[in-house]
Amino acid sequence: MPADASRASGEPYVTSFEATVDSVDGRTVTLEHTYFYAEGGGQPADRGTLDGVDVVDVQSMDGGTVHTLASAPDFAAGDTVTGAIDESFRTYSMRAHTASHIVYGAGRRLFDGHGYGGFDIGEETVRLDFETGASAEAIDPLTVQEMVNEVVWEDRPVDWYEMDVEAARDHEDIVFNLGDTTPTGSVRIVEIDDWDISACGGTHVASTVEVGPVKVLDVSNPGADLVRVEYAVGPTAIERQVAETRSARRGADALDTSVEGLGERAEGLLDEKKALQEERARLRGDLLDARLSALAGETHTRDGREWLVGTVEGVDSNAVADHLSARDGAADVVVLTGTDGATFVVVGTDGETDANDVIDEVTDEFGGGGGGQPTLAQGGGLSAEPEAVVDYLTD
Repeated sequence: MPADASRASGEPYVTSFEATVDSVDGRTVTLEHTYFYAEGGGQPADRGTLDGVDVVDVQSMDGGTVHTLASAPDFAAGDTVTGAIDESFRTYSMRAHTASHIVYGAGRRLFDGHGYGGFDIGEETVRLDFETGASAEAIDPLTVQEMVNEVVWEDRPVDWYEMDVEAARDHEDIVFNLGDTTPTGSVRIVEIDDWDISACGGTHVASTVEVGPVKVLDVSNPGADLVRVEYAVGPTAIERQVAETRSARRGADALDTSVEGLGERAEGLLDEKKALQEERARLRGDLLDARLSALAGETHTRDGREWLVGTVEGVDSNAVADHLSARDGAADVVVLTGTDGATFVVVGTDGETDANDVIDEVTDEFGGGGGGQPTLAQGGGLSAEPEAVVDYLTD
């Protein structure tokens, strides 16, 4: 190990230490040894201080660890400094990273074919990508959540150890979670008893129970041959679960049911909504039929064609268009106009008169725009009342 390589992965519970300064260059510092974790493999750098000066970044460079401070320090090469790692953030990273191995173990059991596709620890949520052709729609997030939390509850030991890299590559169960790192010689293996085994350089807890609760937030397909599992761990998972439960309770109270009965009640309401929509469509159809019947005696001849022109109320242009498309024409050309925020016009023809020509004529006169098929077209945004459109077409 290089003199200033990080010891964080091997001793993740160490959050306070003393070390000799190797070099200082402005705000960058290297130490004879360090317990700060350098950003890598989807895990962010540790936070903390060196002799009270905030550490704002930690990176691996040339086999060593470079700390970037918020300001140039007072100490110099050869001095002994005290490192203090943000224990809360270190613990979060350890939980989140260990949880990724538990989630991956669940994926081993859920996906016929799988590989490591990426990993990232965010401020509050974590994502793990699987290389697999599986569809996310076939995976129930609650199934993943149940499997993961059972492993957490079972308090399985988490071990890490060095292994010859070629032997690790030959091991059919070992997945490499090392990002862009290409190991030589030996590689660090993280193993959860009878659940998952991976090559990984992150910090981990010693037992699955230390991960705490895991809340699976989503399972999705972010790209070709990728399945992404997003989750939260520890206190954040609890907060997400509590917020979800509160929302469910509010919804249940509003619908006068229990949380357990919320799904059934929602399905009942959707059925009611569908029935009402169907009834509304039927009533709109009856209304339009009645209106067309009332206008039937008021047809007029234009360019040798029989035209039926009139106004409609209480319906929008789409409802009128749907009705005309499903109904035998009451005349060679049927033009209905009304308001739905603005004045609209719908034209249905027998095909010998192009409905688009009628729309163009009306919009040339009253503004707006529209179009459609030769037998059915719509226009909207007209700058006139429906009666004015009728007068224009029947004059």
